[in-house]
Amino acid sequence: MGGSKFVNPDDEKYAYLIGKMIAKEGWVLLNGGRPSGVMESSAKGAKENGGITVGILPTDQSDWASPYIDIPIVTGMGFARNVINILSSDIIVALPGSAGTISEIALALNHGKKVILFRFDVGLWIKDYQDRGQVFFVDKLEQLRKLMRKMLNNHFHL
Repeated sequence: MGGSKFVNPDDEKYAYLIGKMIAKEGWVLLNGGRPSGVMESSAKGAKENGGITVGILPTDQSDWASPYIDIPIVTGMGFARNVINILSSDIIVALPGSAGTISEIALALNHGKKVILFRFDVGLWIKDYQDRGQVFFVDKLEQLRKLMRKMLNNHFHL
């Protein structure tokens, strides 16, 4: 998950590399599907490295999808589609974004999902969730890979 506009100069590079990592691990990338920001870059990274990409689109038109999305899912739901993004994901990795990304993080936490914040400081409100082991802060790709593997192998019991 992440912004439709890049917040930090390195976000585009990291989104691409995370998509690439997801593909190389044999995992499926699911995101908001649009041809912008973190969605586009992560899908491009996954697609260019043999991965499968799924995009949950806010509109009822599949032509809104990034060209790097293999499976566009049209919803016509606008931001309400964020619930589908979260409930359909095994792991939520959030890169910097704004209100839409924050809403996805909040939805994930409310549904008991684990959230990995990659180079993304969302403020002090998240501290209680971090203390309960529901939120993790990561700033290196290898650290992210290891944490995601551990989460998947332990079925989220860390």
